[in-house]
Amino acid sequence: MNVVEVKGLSIEFGGARVLEDINFEVERGSVLAIIGPNGAGKTVLLKSLIGLIPHGGAVRWADGVRIGYVPQRMDIETDVPLTVREFVALRGAGVSMAKIKEALGFVQLDERLLDAGLGEISIGQRQRVLVAWAVIGGPDVLLFDEPTADIDITGQESIYKMLYHLQKNLGLTVIMVSHDLNVVYRHASIVMCLNRSKLCYGAPREVLSSEQLFNLYGGEKAFFQHKHG
Repeated sequence: MNVVEVKGLSIEFGGARVLEDINFEVERGSVLAIIGPNGAGKTVLLKSLIGLIPHGGAVRWADGVRIGYVPQRMDIETDVPLTVREFVALRGAGVSMAKIKEALGFVQLDERLLDAGLGEISIGQRQRVLVAWAVIGGPDVLLFDEPTADIDITGQESIYKMLYHLQKNLGLTVIMVSHDLNVVYRHASIVMCLNRSKLCYGAPREVLSSEQLFNLYGGEKAFFQHKHG
């Protein structure tokens, strides 16, 4: 059963075509990874799926689907006068402390972090806070835009493990942008190669040939293949 179906999605900015005739569908409970070079339209695609960017074509979500979105990063000044508790409470008046603590547990953060300032915690911790924010709403689908941007390799592995367990424990459908091919191979059900148009779509080990990756990135080393411990 598909959670979303996308047909003929196209986007223009100032007369320039950014995405051209994108067609795909995502099964409920699966993990779709979107890969491609910088400027390929990956973030634009994610935002168009949730209506943040006008587009041509059709995006049809299954009835009643709840969607959580985690942006690439949260840029916070170190002196911002807002604690983690205050930030998460902004999610809505009906959010109980029990719900907040439950969400922190899902993303493997100690509740003692609630009293820390947003500008005081690490980038990796801030990313987990953003995931907790999304999870509080009880989503069926989570969209992640490069969830490990600006995080070191050890932190990246920790974030991806957290996302994997989150997806399995909550039965979520995940659509994520990633540059880490090891993560794509290990966790994605389906991978989409994107560079303004859809260049490939299928199981990672079936579609990610060396030739396909060269065509996608044009020889540019814009993806990562580091080994995880």
